[in-house]
Amino acid sequence: MLVNYAQPSLIKPILLASSLLLYPRSTSRHPPHSLPNLLHFHCRRSSLNTFATMAEAKHAASYSPPEHHAGTWYSVPDLRLRDHRFIVPLDYSIDRSASPKISIFVREVVAVGKEEQQLPYLLYLQGGPGFECPRPTEASGWVHKACEGFRVVLMDQRGTGLSTPLTSSSMLQLDSAEKLVDYLKHFRADNIVNDAEFIRVRLVPDSGPWTILGQSYGGFCAVTYLSFAPQGLKQVLITGGIPPIRSGCTADIVYSACYEQVIRQNEKYYERFPQDAEIVREVVIHLAESEGGGVLLPSGGILTPRGLQTLGLSGLGSSAGFERLHYMFERVWDPVLVPGSRKQISHYFLKAFENWLDFDSNPLYALLHESIYCQDASSSWSAYRILAEDNGKFDAIRAAKEGRPVFFTGEVVLRILRYLKSASEK
Repeated sequence: MLVNYAQPSLIKPILLASSLLLYPRSTSRHPPHSLPNLLHFHCRRSSLNTFATMAEAKHAASYSPPEHHAGTWYSVPDLRLRDHRFIVPLDYSIDRSASPKISIFVREVVAVGKEEQQLPYLLYLQGGPGFECPRPTEASGWVHKACEGFRVVLMDQRGTGLSTPLTSSSMLQLDSAEKLVDYLKHFRADNIVNDAEFIRVRLVPDSGPWTILGQSYGGFCAVTYLSFAPQGLKQVLITGGIPPIRSGCTADIVYSACYEQVIRQNEKYYERFPQDAEIVREVVIHLAESEGGGVLLPSGGILTPRGLQTLGLSGLGSSAGFERLHYMFERVWDPVLVPGSRKQISHYFLKAFENWLDFDSNPLYALLHESIYCQDASSSWSAYRILAEDNGKFDAIRAAKEGRPVFFTGEVVLRILRYLKSASEK
């Protein structure tokens, strides 16, 4: 903690003091001295210590960690990897010497045998917001293809992975909502681009331009890159992520269109697994009729009908999501071992539900997700407001009682606490 967050000028004196306290010098191996000699020795030693401490403080005051540290090459099957760490300003809008510093982690990836080849660079911008880059375990997928002609750069965007991560525990150091908001404003796409440029001019030979590949939110960042620093770009590849760029394209318009697609995905899911419609209805009724409007989760939270619907975030839009969702509901109920025992949701299902969502391990996603759709206006909880205007299509309890399929929600972040309150009042 000290090394990560204290000012460099404070670290060495404190560590020096700690070493003296923990490991005091012993005089037991030296012959006894007369009092005058001891006094003379003490005074001379004090002078030496004072001089050493002054020199140490002067060195510490001028010390700053290197802006770039490169590790050594290591291997996974058919790939060679090298880790880099860059010390960057938290706030690029002020003088860099005055800004607090954070660390940005980058993993360089090449095919085996190409470590020293002069390859063009490709920066990968991960989706999210708030998710770290993938960790390669072998040469497969797009990384394998990209490494045929590129030196791939996997950058953990600030606040994620190993880039001074913002976690549910680390953010507790910011002891007010105002301080947290003031800190989080430095973790948007504009500063992700600033970090990328900081890295490019120090990593790419002759500070040349590079290719970027943006996936989902990474595509949002790529468009910001084109706007803020086109001089650093050779070519831009985008897969599935385009931000609102036309005037008047508000978050409300985005979520209205999103819900139409989510309804269609729900219909496709129940067409594939029609038996799940009744199972999901039973679970919703069980949750609604439970004390407090939900069931206690292993982590201590509460699973409510609205919370259950958030399974659609991944279940309706990811590869094999339909199948994973179906197999979860296969094991939703505990078996009745003793006749007359109360029906209950299995620990397996509750644990699987928690593992499905990443809000606790990657809180930046929930905190920043809706804001990425803002264009010239605040979202004002757009997804929540648009959902409230759907004439009950996404009202889980109402759908279950009326015998309709319960629709899961999609990639939205809702005001769950309000739903918890309303569920407990019913």
